[in-house]
Amino acid sequence: MQWALEQFSMADDLGFDWVTVAEHHFSPFSLTPNPMVMAGALTQRIRRAKIALLGPNIPIQNPVRVAEEFAMLDTLTGGRVVAGMLRGTSNEYVTYNINPAESRGRFDEALQIIRRAWTEPQPFGWWGRYYEYRSISIWPRPVQQPHPPIYMSGSSPESAELAARNQIGLGFAVTSVPLASKSAKLYRQVANEVGWSPRPEDVIYRVGIHVAATDDQAFDELQSIPADGATRLSRANPVIDDAVAQAGYYGRDREHQQSRAMLNRGAEFADKLRDGQQLAGSPETVMDQICNVHHELGAGVLDLIFRGPDRDSTRRSIELFANKVLPRIHELN
Repeated sequence: MQWALEQFSMADDLGFDWVTVAEHHFSPFSLTPNPMVMAGALTQRIRRAKIALLGPNIPIQNPVRVAEEFAMLDTLTGGRVVAGMLRGTSNEYVTYNINPAESRGRFDEALQIIRRAWTEPQPFGWWGRYYEYRSISIWPRPVQQPHPPIYMSGSSPESAELAARNQIGLGFAVTSVPLASKSAKLYRQVANEVGWSPRPEDVIYRVGIHVAATDDQAFDELQSIPADGATRLSRANPVIDDAVAQAGYYGRDREHQQSRAMLNRGAEFADKLRDGQQLAGSPETVMDQICNVHHELGAGVLDLIFRGPDRDSTRRSIELFANKVLPRIHELN
């Protein structure tokens, strides 16, 4: 967590526009079971950049509490909060014993409550399918009016259509550019049908990135990261994952198994680069990759996950990006 705070501060100093936190549970990846707590810490460190919470997972939270905490953070930052409202991954529902079949319905209702809590000047009651409140009247109010910018995940056509009809931003993560492009087109189509036109900054693409002096150095450093499960989204059942990993590496012909694993990993890495699931290379190469994402999706915001084989290479990657790539990205919009 201290290393994460160090990266956030570095990003703010180097001119990045946003820093982001997200919510995950029982997981070694993204150690923020409560992103509001981490964002609160960031309000005391990040003096210029916006602080984006992408997100809390609102179907498993109290939506009134979410509205209050966002408003409080918006006050602490002087109006620099971005509100991502997410449904979360399937394992999140095990955490708080919420029926995942209710996920979309809970999300829709919670989103309505949060927006109304931010904008309704008078106390109001709510009697819905999943939530009941006798009186809602949050304080403080958000600094940004009518409320902080809102984004939601666009991983399905239903989500893209919902975002368009509610006139909120759309975000993509753990996907590819070809798949995201289909949802982005549907999002703009439905938005136009209901009378508004999304801007480039209404579309976010989250992707891993590693920048080095040359393409070969970046590729070699990325592929040297051990496939140790550190990026698992869930530890709910690691036994199966571990068994599969051991079967791949510890057969009778161990060298043959390791060689096949390296070849498979290299092919997988090439596929990720081709489909925009990973950005990697020299500053020039990474800029070309970003231009492709921008062209295919019309995305005006890149939410970047910097991860190298060690902290020094990750720091160098962040600095190279800030000095050689970031100024050119600003010109795209």
